[in-house]
Amino acid sequence: MRGEAVLLLAGGGVADLALRFTQVALPLVILHETGSVAATGLVGGAAGVPVLLSPWWGRRARQWVDSGRRLALVALVSALALAAVPAAAALDLVTPALLIVSGLVLGCGDALGSPGRTSLLADIGDRRGEGKAVVLLTWQDGVRRVGMVVGPVMAAAAVAAGVTNGLLWLEACAVLGAGLAGWRIKGEPRAAGSEAPSIRASLQGRREVTLGWLVRGTGCVTWFAFTLGLSVVGAERGRPGVYVAAGMSGYGVGALLGTLVAVKIVSRFSAVPLAGAAWAVTGLCWAGMGLWTTPASVAVFGAVSGVFIVWGITAISAAITRTSTGPDRRALLSGQSVVVNASSSVGLLAGGSIIAAAGAESTLIGAGLLTTVMATTVGYLARSMPNPGRSASVSRPSANV
Repeated sequence: MRGEAVLLLAGGGVADLALRFTQVALPLVILHETGSVAATGLVGGAAGVPVLLSPWWGRRARQWVDSGRRLALVALVSALALAAVPAAAALDLVTPALLIVSGLVLGCGDALGSPGRTSLLADIGDRRGEGKAVVLLTWQDGVRRVGMVVGPVMAAAAVAAGVTNGLLWLEACAVLGAGLAGWRIKGEPRAAGSEAPSIRASLQGRREVTLGWLVRGTGCVTWFAFTLGLSVVGAERGRPGVYVAAGMSGYGVGALLGTLVAVKIVSRFSAVPLAGAAWAVTGLCWAGMGLWTTPASVAVFGAVSGVFIVWGITAISAAITRTSTGPDRRALLSGQSVVVNASSSVGLLAGGSIIAAAGAESTLIGAGLLTTVMATTVGYLARSMPNPGRSASVSRPSANV
């Protein structure tokens, strides 16, 4: 069982690291092949559509991805979609239509594969013992953040060395390898004729999950103020990239440190109040960046927010794993992916106009205060629950499930 968890964690980590490579290389390849700045976002934009629509088309499909073998098949399709772009570039056949189709297929793979991998990892945790599911999900998040810290730097060095197309091939191979690594892992057996619950149905009796998504969704909507806002600050002050690099580096380091103690912190506090406190502190950090905007202060605020965001995410994962198993858990993890992607997209779509109208520093302050107010309100609402942070109507799963 320990080996199965390591395979899933390592495979996911390698695939996510390769994703960071592609985030740097793919726009450059597309720009070189098409000469169009607008085309650089086609793959990423198209990939978001299936994820946002997955509550409708993916209800039964996500229940199908319940074993390592089926996860590997999804990875194969995603790898083919990834390989299509560098293959077309080699043949001088890159077109907007190809980019859109590639993005749509990738989005379908992400909508099924990401929650499928997370759910399978949680199943392994349940078999290892009580509370182990959230431990594995926390480490999964930690491994992902390692890729966030080192991936862009490695990709920049590779691009400078002239291997831009090679990075795209590398991600395709990494995704396929990550899927094949878990080929023999078995998930929890489903009852014959069992229905595929909708996300809404799975939320019934789990108020703490709903509240957790509300506060996390708010943080994702306002996230643009941190990333886009700091990019604008750097450009306006004649130091492009300096402020966002300081903030993201600090955030990455803080997130890694927060991961080391996240499980212990979550075990001592109720899930929803902890998530509310985490994003309340994060909002204050963003407001602080708007008030004291220097690279050093931005890095410190970024590190503090990184620690607390990890605790908040872990708390919501605990709320899901403590109160659900099997089909309901897969539905909830899919729903969480939709919440994160949809709210982030909304923020990014509106963010440029907001920053242009209010200014980057003012946007950081306003977005931070909004996040803090919402998070504090959610924490207050959680106190009225019979047992804050846990569902009163859904029993905790057995350690042997």
